[in-house]
Amino acid sequence: MVAGEDVRARPPADGLVSAPAGEQAAPGRRDATGPRVAAATDRQAAPVFVRLVMLLAAAALLAGILGGLLRAGTLDAELAGVPPLGAALVAHAALMICAFFGTVIGIERAVALKRSWAFLAPLLAGAGSIAILLGEPVVAHGLFAAAASVFVVVSIVVVAKQRAAHTLLLLVAALAWLIGNGLQLLQPGTAASIGWWFGFLVVTIAAERLELTRLMPRRPGSGAILVAGMTGLIAGAAWAIVAPGWGGALFGASLVVLAGWGLAFDIARRTILMTGASRYMAACLLAGYGWLGIGGLAWIATSLGQAPAYDMAVHAIGLGFVFDMVMAHALVILPAVAKIRLAYRPVFYLGFGLMQASLALRLFGAPLDHSLQAVGSALNAVAILVFALTIVGVALATRRAGIR
Repeated sequence: MVAGEDVRARPPADGLVSAPAGEQAAPGRRDATGPRVAAATDRQAAPVFVRLVMLLAAAALLAGILGGLLRAGTLDAELAGVPPLGAALVAHAALMICAFFGTVIGIERAVALKRSWAFLAPLLAGAGSIAILLGEPVVAHGLFAAAASVFVVVSIVVVAKQRAAHTLLLLVAALAWLIGNGLQLLQPGTAASIGWWFGFLVVTIAAERLELTRLMPRRPGSGAILVAGMTGLIAGAAWAIVAPGWGGALFGASLVVLAGWGLAFDIARRTILMTGASRYMAACLLAGYGWLGIGGLAWIATSLGQAPAYDMAVHAIGLGFVFDMVMAHALVILPAVAKIRLAYRPVFYLGFGLMQASLALRLFGAPLDHSLQAVGSALNAVAILVFALTIVGVALATRRAGIR
């Protein structure tokens, strides 16, 4: 955003946390990084239903983390004999992407759209996590497919309200999630779903960043690089269904292109020079793009037969890129969605820094000493916990201090 711009003078955007054009946005302001920060004067409590669905997302996150720790060997393998934990081990990716992020992103979009029926998507996604833990994977993937179907309809409505490049990309992301869920429902256990699931997250984030930089002058080549990256991503995911090697290589190369696009054109490259929340968010964003590039390279290696690179591919993207983006936007998303008042504090760097260090230990230390994968995985979980506790602590401190 250009400094000094009056956001009231232009139509509200409809990214993940803002209302579609044509509808009144919640009163707020924008941070120097671009996204609108919900006005602290808005004391309206989040609907009880929203908070209940967010509890489903939290349960999915916890189960997904425990399943991941079992996979990495951090937890005793005998715990896999406990039915919910065994199910979480097998369905780790589905819990993290479809159940947790599907629910969270679904809530964000429903809040932005301001249509009660739109909350059906996150509700179904959250219910899918319960089905997984109850040992009903077919039911779970049916619920995920239903959630994605509703989410596609929501995205179509958003496009109808504001036809723009970022809203079209949000629709593409929704379709990617639906395709991935459909593949998993028709062919349980298929590896082809993972590319579509990651495509859902990567395209969603790219669309949000595109929306937040749309007022900036476009540098030559920006649009062409983005189109090339997105086209390759979707084509690679589709090609991987019939030719995992070549399709996966194209998918990974497209991730590298998109990482380069973010590093070259995102407003974060400017706001990293600022202070406070602006610099913190920019640091998260730029680190995330770096991990996306690493993940893309590892995805190419995995597709060409280097199986050990798989852990690096999925976790550089899932933990490095996606969670860095979550950390970057928490100050925006939580006030807008859950009506939680937050004020930036330097302590936010603690969880962020721990995630970078622990992920580097896990991904680059494991080839030297395999035990470091388990240690790094445990510290990844600690980083997420530290970040969550930071959110709670800062929210309570902000409320006590009466910051408005």
